[in-house]
Amino acid sequence: MQVAIVGLPGSGKTTVFTALGGHPTETGHAAGRAAPNVGVVPVPDERVDALAAVFHPRKTVYADVTYVDLAIPAGATRAGTVDPDLLGRIRNSDALLVVARAFDSPSADRPPDPWADVDDLDLEYVVADLDVVTRRLERLRTAGRHGTPAEREENAREEALLDRLAPELEEGRPLRDLPWSEDDERLARGFRFLSQKPQLVVLNVAEDRLAQAAEMEAEAQRGHARPHRDVIVLAGRIEAEIAALPEADARPFLDDLGIAEPSRGRVIRRTYGLLGLFSFLTSGPDECRAWTVPTGATALDAAAAIHSDLARGFIRAEVVDWQDLVACGSTAEARRRGLLRSEGKAYLVRDGDVIEILFNVGR
Repeated sequence: MQVAIVGLPGSGKTTVFTALGGHPTETGHAAGRAAPNVGVVPVPDERVDALAAVFHPRKTVYADVTYVDLAIPAGATRAGTVDPDLLGRIRNSDALLVVARAFDSPSADRPPDPWADVDDLDLEYVVADLDVVTRRLERLRTAGRHGTPAEREENAREEALLDRLAPELEEGRPLRDLPWSEDDERLARGFRFLSQKPQLVVLNVAEDRLAQAAEMEAEAQRGHARPHRDVIVLAGRIEAEIAALPEADARPFLDDLGIAEPSRGRVIRRTYGLLGLFSFLTSGPDECRAWTVPTGATALDAAAAIHSDLARGFIRAEVVDWQDLVACGSTAEARRRGLLRSEGKAYLVRDGDVIEILFNVGR
């Protein structure tokens, strides 16, 4: 999973990147075109830790999230001059983490207005998407009339979809706010529309606002949350400082500030929720590991996530809930107690399932 961290200058975007476990480079990207900061962050998972305590594996592997910290130059959104290469990097992400300034800053030219900043960024994505739609419609209305009957039929369906999207974009409406059928999603998948991407808005507050963070988040949820947008409040600067500390040293600071857990875990869980993702687990003396799959994944999908050979030669999946396995202390004991069950290809995997795939090597 790749998440693009975006925000206007002065939002504290790179500070939030650091709080999430990223490590900014020395060069940064103040010029707007330099390489972005990229951080691969392990997903905190108590289930993996608990299984590792049982099996003492040679290797413990957490799921991970790649955060890409992208700089948008000052004034670029209002001038419509955001670098196309930067928009391309955003297009390649699975979700957007939008950092909006909700703190006073002596270097800012205006008081904080986080939702205006979010709207400015959304408008840039809408304009870019409209350009893509307009150019594609022009092509479909010429070359799209040629080809085999099946190709012409597919082009006609795509043209009908884009004809529906264009007026919405012209009105400045992000595509994530529209209803999408499965066929619409399939037709639009290759475009990777910017304004369609799920969006987690981070209201970046000052440390002295932490006492009101829960209330601010609830209010923002009521006023601004959407089916494909979520909102979270955090104090990026202090959390970035805490993220640099060893875990044992960080806990007293978190307690003093009334922060139940570092922001990394909360942000990842909310992003998983927006994208409809969850993790199943594998365990044993060689490795305990979390694997990320989408909601609705089957046992066959889980096998493919581990390795294509497992899916190709799939026989059955042996499944046990992670808490049952930890309580039993071994797979053999879970089987003896009847807690380990056999499932076929169509089994719908659940969050926290521990799965072993049995497969035919020769297939």
